[in-house]
Amino acid sequence: MPAQPPAPPVFYSFQNNDILVDSLANFVVKAQRDAVEKRGKFTIALSRGSLAANLRGLVGQENVQWDKWEVFFCDEAAVPLSDDDSNYHSNYLSFLSTVPIPPSQVHTIDPSLIGDLEELADQYEKQLVNHFAASNAARYPTFDLMLLGMGPDGETASLFPGHELLSERDAWVSYLEDAPRGPKKRITMTLPVLTHCYRAVFVVSGTEKADMLHTILDEPETGLPCSRVRPAAPGLVFWFADAEAASKTKYPPTTFRWIDNQKEAEEAVEAAKRKLARRLAQEESGED
Repeated sequence: MPAQPPAPPVFYSFQNNDILVDSLANFVVKAQRDAVEKRGKFTIALSRGSLAANLRGLVGQENVQWDKWEVFFCDEAAVPLSDDDSNYHSNYLSFLSTVPIPPSQVHTIDPSLIGDLEELADQYEKQLVNHFAASNAARYPTFDLMLLGMGPDGETASLFPGHELLSERDAWVSYLEDAPRGPKKRITMTLPVLTHCYRAVFVVSGTEKADMLHTILDEPETGLPCSRVRPAAPGLVFWFADAEAASKTKYPPTTFRWIDNQKEAEEAVEAAKRKLARRLAQEESGED
């Protein structure tokens, strides 16, 4: 039986960032519940920057099973964990320090290896292998949720446009020494890992994101890294944007419902397919 093509993105646009944060919290809780019911744990990968601050809607909620969370990082700078450039450090300050996830379930790089990028990447990949091997026989690890950001050039994690790492198909984690912005030396999960999760979730806000979000969703043929994150079935990709970030995007938004289970997530995808088909039909007929 041939593999199903990836589903189109589901695009949610929210009036302001507060509504986005509350809706994202609902989405994450339901993804957690679905994962715990099926697999007994919730594996999440967090990205760099201020993204984790968008998880503040989870703080204090009673229906979050923090003891079931297993936290990894989509990418990491080759710096000490206390460094301002550390992905772990920024996530700790904005989110992890405020919630009771057991420290043994927050999986960081080994800082003693930051002088050897190849060894640093290999050791982090071994952590993934050890975590997923017992429960996942697939070619790549399958995260329950990967929280991703969109960089100014359409990059995500530490996967930059035109970089050779976009062609990596074997390694789960690789390294780069020439990042065009921020810390030069980093490790990052590779594109096949990003495209084999159950849910990839991009979160964008602010007017400075408007042009690039338009390119990613309306012109995916440009092949920018964010556009290439289209998880294999049954995986899904979701975009959460505030009104400012969404202001130039023509891709049809889906009305966010407080998703209660996987079936409703799939219904959101079907609605996105229908809206996209209608838009394409209108374009072909010459309508605005």
